[in-house]
Amino acid sequence: QVQLVESGGGLVQAGGSLRLSCAASGGVFSINAMGWYRQAPGKQRELVANMANSGRTNYAASVKGRFTISRDNARNMVYVQMNSLKPEDTGVYLCNAQTVDRDYWGQGTQVTVSS
Repeated sequence: QVQLVESGGGLVQAGGSLRLSCAASGGVFSINAMGWYRQAPGKQRELVANMANSGRTNYAASVKGRFTISRDNARNMVYVQMNSLKPEDTGVYLCNAQTVDRDYWGQGTQVTVSS
């Protein structure tokens, strides 16, 4: 079992920045990749960015050049630095950890970008 706890969401004006953090605990040795998804009202959950243990990253086209994902493996943390935020970035951001058996999810943190 892997437990994930997010922090760092909030309200920000368009053009501003936020940094989200996610702490993993429990069976962290089984994690192959960690990342972030988001879900806006009435929309499907979508990948924001993830990073494999190898360091390979994957970004949604809509956030490339604005968001940067990073991991601190010693602390079992994953971060996403979000710059130049847009109103369409608004949503609940969920931390994700992938293992061989299944995906784990955090409870989510709200990000609201005002225009």
